[in-house]
Amino acid sequence: MINVAILGFGNIGSGVAEVIEKNQNEIKKVLGDSLHVKYVLDIRDLPGVVRDINVIVNDPDIKVVCETMGGKEPAYTYTHLALERGISVCSSNKELVDAYGVELSAIAREHHCSYLFEASVGGGVPILRTLREACGHEKISRVAGILNGTCNYILTNMKAGKDFDSALKEAQEKGFAERNPAADVEGHDTARKIAILASLVSGKKFSYEQINCEGITNITSEDFAQAEANGMSIKLLGVYEAEGPSVNVAPYLVPKSNPLYNVNDVFNGIMIHGNQVDNLMFYGRGAGKLPTASAVVSDVIECVKNLGHNINNNFADLEPVASVKAPDKPAGQKFRVLE
Repeated sequence: MINVAILGFGNIGSGVAEVIEKNQNEIKKVLGDSLHVKYVLDIRDLPGVVRDINVIVNDPDIKVVCETMGGKEPAYTYTHLALERGISVCSSNKELVDAYGVELSAIAREHHCSYLFEASVGGGVPILRTLREACGHEKISRVAGILNGTCNYILTNMKAGKDFDSALKEAQEKGFAERNPAADVEGHDTARKIAILASLVSGKKFSYEQINCEGITNITSEDFAQAEANGMSIKLLGVYEAEGPSVNVAPYLVPKSNPLYNVNDVFNGIMIHGNQVDNLMFYGRGAGKLPTASAVVSDVIECVKNLGHNINNNFADLEPVASVKAPDKPAGQKFRVLE
């Protein structure tokens, strides 16, 4: 039995516990052993949880920690402590990865453990491991993705005739959008995710603060009508181009011929272009309790298979990219077109 701990018992953290419980038989098949959640840490006073990180990091039985807290602190401090003690950490925290991923990856390597964060981009879509392993030999010239389910849900409803405010209200009522949706609708969530993807495929560290970021709050029903008349739809995309390099987050016009045109509701879609493999498309639930938790558990399994060894996540040696460009927007046009 392999003991793990969960830091943060909100939506994703409770989902991790649920996935481990419900899929224990499948986990045993791929791991040859069972997983057991020995500790749950939360800042709230919940039954059965601990509130002192030292209880976890000082327990020699704990092999892997699942960091599902979100935000920079105390997630950074707790992750740092675990890695220094040789405990692998699996994170869903895109903000932490963007800000401290290089440093934490280097600490993991030094202490012969691993720092993985599959769930930080694309929810349940296994994009990071695929890029790192199956496509590691490819020269990736482009990544373009619908990376925020909240925005995609809103835009799908606007395409159906609703205005922005009505579509946002429905998203909030269904739990797809936060009460304060700024991080989603202003594009910051997408910017952090495309920064992680760009860093992984380029070998340089991109930070979301470097990225030109436009949200969806200025899109109107008339914009959708005009797009539809031209055989296109409007999607919020994160786009990385190796040439430049350029990284951009903005609403794009997507033609019907592009697979991203048909990615709707809370789903994510990510297209990559490799110099040998050409175009690949990844599609799935980019958010949600269980899909995201499933990605965390997949990292846990990989870490357990490599106990005592560091899994190279391709982040530890990244140097900051010198400058980042945004692609030109056609004069007089509100939107760029995804070619």
